[in-house]
Amino acid sequence: MTEWGEAAFVVALLVACLVALVLVLLARREAEATRRQALEDAATVKAEARAMLADAQRREEHVAQREQDLAAERRQVRELVEQAEARVQQSTLHAQQAEADRRAAREELAAAREEAAALLQATSGLSPAEARAEQVRLVVEEAEREAAATVRRAEARARRQADERARHIVAAAVQRMAGPTSTQSVVTVVPLPAEEMKGRIIGKEGRNIRTFEALTGVNVLIDDSSDQVTLSSFDAERREVAAVALEALIADGRIHPQRIELAYAEALAGARDRAVAAGHEAAERAGVVGLHPEVVETLGRLRLRVSYGQNVLAHLVESAQLAALMAAEIGADVATARRAAFLHDLGKAMTPERPGTHAALGAEMLRRLGEPDVVVNAVAAHHDEVPLESVEAVLVQAADAISASRPGARREELDQFVERMTSLESLVASHPGVRRALAMAAGREVRVVVEPDVVGDAALPDLANAIARHIETELTYPGEITVTVVRELRASATAG
Repeated sequence: MTEWGEAAFVVALLVACLVALVLVLLARREAEATRRQALEDAATVKAEARAMLADAQRREEHVAQREQDLAAERRQVRELVEQAEARVQQSTLHAQQAEADRRAAREELAAAREEAAALLQATSGLSPAEARAEQVRLVVEEAEREAAATVRRAEARARRQADERARHIVAAAVQRMAGPTSTQSVVTVVPLPAEEMKGRIIGKEGRNIRTFEALTGVNVLIDDSSDQVTLSSFDAERREVAAVALEALIADGRIHPQRIELAYAEALAGARDRAVAAGHEAAERAGVVGLHPEVVETLGRLRLRVSYGQNVLAHLVESAQLAALMAAEIGADVATARRAAFLHDLGKAMTPERPGTHAALGAEMLRRLGEPDVVVNAVAAHHDEVPLESVEAVLVQAADAISASRPGARREELDQFVERMTSLESLVASHPGVRRALAMAAGREVRVVVEPDVVGDAALPDLANAIARHIETELTYPGEITVTVVRELRASATAG
């Protein structure tokens, strides 16, 4: 072998030794790591074992403590049972003693009764049965007297409480309804757009104002110091028609006798539309819906009716609101009370043309148009003409009385004035040939329009005197009444 071969062999051998040494070192290192890991695992297991041992010891201590507690509770239960048994025994003894006492008392009472009966029979001559009956009678009479006294006290207390509650409800309703009264005057004011309109209304030599007054039956008062015209009449319907006609004439600007007659005819023709509009407006203010069209129109006609100076339609609206407030206070049906109170004077629109009371006429109309029975009864019974059948009917009566009795709501002198004017017109209209009679100037003047084909010009003075003498005989009035008889004959033809 050459030197190079030997050298290579030696190198290889050295490399092999080095590799073997490295492998040995790696094996030792791995063994050391494994030994350390084994030691750590052993330490962990020992710690867990110690913890488990400590937990087991704590559990044993807790179980021991629990056993001690249970033993104490068992001792307490035994003591309670023993105490309960002792109490039961004591109660039994007491009950036995009480029963013995009761038997002794009953025996003593029976002996006393026998002795009292013997004494009563000896002194009063009554047998025990008769004495017992007399005693029962006295006890019953005493019980009846006490019961009657208790009932009277309860009734008095209930009456006081009811009166106090009723006053509270009425006061609350009136307070919440504080507002203007619904009185109505006998004048209507129409504003003028310009000063020159006064001259047009008066007309040449006063012909326009005379024509207007003759047609409408109202007094026209024009003051130089104000820009308005006052229409005066006791009849609200005449004032309304006159106001509508005058407003139409002012808006048109053309004012002459023919135009006045046309405006008056149009105002008369629009009465139904005005009634329907007034009925709808009142129903809306009262909060009542679902009314029959005929009812709405009839209600609208009440805008021109007054009762002791109080506008009837405004009174109905106020009554509906009062009844609703009181119904809410006591828990009654608010809608029914509101509706019945709003309709309770409906019949006043029909009394001039049909016989019967306004309550009966209104109830008949509402029944015919399908209103609920409770509403019909409330309307029919609000003046006690039929029995009241519901609490809402009672509320309608109360609301009617409150609205009518509020300070300033009614004035009797206005109704007396209207009645006097109506009587005056009726008396004058009863004369033959009279077509229309108009009481004007607060009754100080009567204008009489006659049929021209029945009363001639020569008969006018005699008719005026006859009417004046009739008024003097039949009526009582202050001052003087001027009778003016008007005869007008018109002829018209059309050229074709």
